[in-house]
Parts: sequence; C-alpha cells; structure tokens
Amino acid sequence: MMSRLILKVAGALVALGMSASVLAQQPAPAAAPGAAPAPAAAAAPAPVPPAGSTAVPGWNKPPSWDAVSGKPQYASVPGRETNVLIEDYGHVWRQIRNGPITFYGGILLLIPVVLVTLFYVAKGPIKVQDPLTGRVIERFTGVERTAHWSMGLSFVALGITGIVILWGKFLFLPIIGPAAFAALTVACKNIHNFVGPLFIFALVVFITLFIKENRWKSYDATWLAKGGGLLTGEHPPSGKFNGGEKMLFWIVVVFLCTILSATGLVLNFPNWNQSRELMAIANILHGVAAVLAMAAASMHIYLGTVGQVGAFKAMKTGYVDETWAKEHHPLWYEDVKAGKRPEKVVTPSAQPAPGDD
Repeated sequence: MMSRLILKVAGALVALGMSASVLAQQPAPAAAPGAAPAPAAAAAPAPVPPAGSTAVPGWNKPPSWDAVSGKPQYASVPGRETNVLIEDYGHVWRQIRNGPITFYGGILLLIPVVLVTLFYVAKGPIKVQDPLTGRVIERFTGVERTAHWSMGLSFVALGITGIVILWGKFLFLPIIGPAAFAALTVACKNIHNFVGPLFIFALVVFITLFIKENRWKSYDATWLAKGGGLLTGEHPPSGKFNGGEKMLFWIVVVFLCTILSATGLVLNFPNWNQSRELMAIANILHGVAAVLAMAAASMHIYLGTVGQVGAFKAMKTGYVDETWAKEHHPLWYEDVKAGKRPEKVVTPSAQPAPGDD
C-alpha cells in the first residue's frame, strides 16, 4: 500500500511539472487597452543537453581548425611537436608533392625515354667500325663490377618502387583496383625502405673506387662539345671514362645520389626525433632528386645495355675487345698498350674474347 501511494504521488508531481512547463511555453495573453504593462518575464533557462552528453552549453564548443592550425596546444604525451594538432607544413608539402613534382616530374621522366626510343629506332645500336681482333683488355676488376652492380641494381629497385609510390594511383590503381594496389604499394614501400641503406653503402664504395678515374681532363670538354659522336659516328678522344660518363658520375652519382641518401635517411628513420617540417622538406628534395637522377640515368642505362654493342659485356665479364677500346676510349687504350696503366691485355687462350653483342 505504501509503495503504491508513493508511486501515485510521484506521478502527480511529474504531471504537475509537465503542465507548468506547457503553460510557461504558451504566449502570454495580449494586454487589454489601457492596462498597465505586465512585468518582464524571467529569462528562459539554458537548454539542457541530452542524457549522457558531456557537453556544457556555452563552454566546450568545437574549436575552429584555423585557430589551432600550426599553433601549439596542450598535450599530455611527451615528445617533439605532440602538442601541435594541425601542422601547416603538411598542407604545403601535399600541394607540392601532388602538384609540381607529380605532374612536371612525370613529364621530365618521359622525355629521355622517348628520346632514346626514337634514337634507337632511327640509328639502332652503336657498333664498332673495324673488325674485332680477338685480343681483350681488362676494363673492370671483379670488385669494381660488384660495386657497380650493387649500386645499379639497388638504384633500379628504388626507382621502380618509387614510381609506384609516387605515380601508382594514376598508373596502376585504375587497372588493378584498390585491394591489389594497396598490397602492391605496401610491398613497394617495404622494399624501398630496406633497399635504401644497401644503396647508400654501395654508393660510398662506388665513389671511392671510381673517383680518381673521373677527374676532369681538358679533352673531356671536346668530347662533350661533339656530343660524343652519337650523331656523326665520330669518336672524340676520351680516357677510361668519357666526358658524358664523368658528368653522370659527378652530377648524378655524387651530387643527386648524396641528396637522395641524406633525405632518405631522414625519412626512413623518423625516430631520430626530427621535426615534421624537416621531414616534409626532405620528402620534397627526395622526390625532386629522384626524378632528376632517374631521367639522367636513362641514357646511361640505354647505352650500357642495348644502345652500344660491347658495353654490357664490359661490365658483365670485365673485358673488352681491343677494337672496342681503341674506338670508344682511344687515350685509355694507348696508355694500356704503353704499359702506363694497371689493366692488362689478355690473349684469347687466357680469356675468351667478348662477342659482338
């Protein structure tokens, strides 16, 4: 009996409260003409948040993103820049990476590919003019070839995976779909991250081995002025490396690949506590240097494979025919024949002569 009485009283109080709330929301009746003005009504109570909400009206409104972008806030997590909610440099980085680097970089990368293709169709591979002698000259030692292949193959691996990372969403995503493209990109990212340190090590060894032979000589300017004789068929004077190879060494191998290595380390190891601004700058420099290096290396890869007969076997076996050496690197050939260099001439009985391919 007592519990029922309590419930009835509680129900009456709730009904009374609801009636009072309805009456309060109804507009006041119009005052009769000539009547005294009614006293001002009390201010309406502040809206009550829904049940379970932690919002406090007028206090914790959502912040404006412009107000917190790039400005330090409070954070309980220790570390560099953990109190920055939005980083301004990220917006700038995205605009540059997805804009000029992607668009103009793609065009720059296609130009040498188109040029070497047209050159090969028009003139074919460059061959030696005189018959081969069968006597071969040692051009590269085993250590030099190992360093070259280590750096070259890692460079190609980094280039291919970098192309997928930078342009994959335009080239491969529409063809293979989101799921396959996601798996491909993750694989390329991991390959890129792990091959990078190997490339840096091979780069240091390569520069150490070949820096002496790539010192600039006066006859290298003549070789460059004549374009290496690619169009005329003439063979300008050159030492063990010609002017074009020396430019490739200093501009691509030493300068651009050093930038790639330094920026790659910054990006590959974020636990070094570098700032996000530094990582954004490193990523932009990495992309620009990579595009320039790949574009410049395209001509070297072409001449070292299908563009020049005998060039690939020089790096594969370490030997070249005397005729090839005399035509492409005459000054180096003369020094070898005169005994002024450590390379030696090998007879066919000691070393099979390279073929014409």
